[in-house]
Amino acid sequence: MLDSPEFPIARVRASYPALSDGYAYLDGAAGTQAPRSVIDAISAAYRAGIGNVGAAFPASHRSDAIVAAARAAVADLVGGHPDGVILGPNMTTLTYRLSRALVGPGDEVVLSRLDHDANVRPWTQTGATVRWADVDPVTGELPVEQYAELINERTRLVAVTAASNILGTRPDVAAITELAHRAGALTYVDGVHSTAHGPVDMRELGADFYATSAYKWSGPHIGAVVADPALLEAIRTDKLASSLDTVPERFETGTASFADLAGVTAAVDHLAAMVPDPGTDGPVPDPGTDGPVPDPGTDGPGTRRERLLASMAAAERHELELFGVLLAGLETMPHVTLYGKPARRTATVYFNVAGRAPREVADHLALLKVNVWNGHNYAWELTAALGIRDSGSAVRAGLVHYNDRSDVDRLLDGVARLG
Repeated sequence: MLDSPEFPIARVRASYPALSDGYAYLDGAAGTQAPRSVIDAISAAYRAGIGNVGAAFPASHRSDAIVAAARAAVADLVGGHPDGVILGPNMTTLTYRLSRALVGPGDEVVLSRLDHDANVRPWTQTGATVRWADVDPVTGELPVEQYAELINERTRLVAVTAASNILGTRPDVAAITELAHRAGALTYVDGVHSTAHGPVDMRELGADFYATSAYKWSGPHIGAVVADPALLEAIRTDKLASSLDTVPERFETGTASFADLAGVTAAVDHLAAMVPDPGTDGPVPDPGTDGPVPDPGTDGPGTRRERLLASMAAAERHELELFGVLLAGLETMPHVTLYGKPARRTATVYFNVAGRAPREVADHLALLKVNVWNGHNYAWELTAALGIRDSGSAVRAGLVHYNDRSDVDRLLDGVARLG
């Protein structure tokens, strides 16, 4: 586990306390571990004292600042505007809430069978007419051509994932959203799986709404949906009569988890600090390890958005290099069946072992201190399309930026033993 000039993996791993337990954490697609800086930020918020927002006293002012910082951080991560960042407990809850405000009976929505169920079921339950985009079950691709027939003048919204959470498939979201916009439809892009695996620009994707979850990119269990503030101004939603009617607050119900929101900002700062900054001789210090990261707009080299783009691009190259080793190793094993072979993908693999139930494989690997998931992983429509949902689906292993070659080798060795 040696650092490379481009991606200092040993330094990155050292910032994650949980990785010291001897396990290979290949379960990142279900949720990542937290770096020390995130843990410290959450703890510091509680130690300093926090109150509900909008009051006259200092503890409330601290919460006001925490919320504003979290909005700015998420906006930097995905290329949005802080005033368009809706925060909530998770992506699923926020998507259910927005679905009721955006579509209803008489509307048409276009959904994909590639998506996680959180970007499917909320829309099917609105009473809108659903038109389905199908997946090629062999390649795992989501063909763009079908959208030209699915989208029409009655289409209110097109919901699509930026990456499959089990196959890793990265569909051509920009081409799909362009077709939607030509017809006057809105687009809702599920970036929960994709955000952790490379740079994100929601405008380039054509996302009117971009959903993400901090726990998939080293943060706490907080969800966010990002949109243009002007678009949000035009949308009404059910809310308490006494709660704020401003944007984005009108979409946020109940009291926020302010300490966790402090962890969201720390997670974004951590991601921005993973690699050497352009024009410097070394990596930007990571909060909680080597010192504070410069705030955006200070004398630190580059804005946080610029540092994020560089850092996440390097992390993606690191992950895909490791993934090449993992995929090649599994492909040599005759007792392993791999699902999907998309041209563009995240470092996520879905497979079965001959004669073994998926849970049996996961149990075997857990005994070897290798963490993987088994089952449908909420890819409800996709596992049905693959013909495996009713038989336990498959095993999923997913790499994130803190995984190294030893994690991959341990997985391959464990699967080989089942041959």
